[in-house]
Amino acid sequence: MVANFDSVQQIGKEQFEAVSAAAAAVTKGWQSIAAETTDYSKKSFEKSRLLAEKLITVKKLDEALALQTDFAKTAYEDFVAEATKLGEMYTSMAKEVFKPMESVAKTFTPAE
Repeated sequence: MVANFDSVQQIGKEQFEAVSAAAAAVTKGWQSIAAETTDYSKKSFEKSRLLAEKLITVKKLDEALALQTDFAKTAYEDFVAEATKLGEMYTSMAKEVFKPMESVAKTFTPAE
């Protein structure tokens, strides 16, 4: 009976450690994602500010349209690149979160 209690206690300890490691991975992942999002927002705002400054000095409608078109194209490309990068960060975070849980799950799956 003591051996069973010790094994149950060890399983509980392993689960606690796995959950703790997963929580740490989530925290680290969210911090990275927040930092990346903040950086993208700052860059995007700066590019918008520069566009507004250029538009103020424009004398012809053609120049304004060209500036707007270039800005829209660049903003879209930047957004797609950022969305891809964030998707990769979310995927990486999910892998890191579930990695500690795999070892715990193996203790509950029957051996073949």
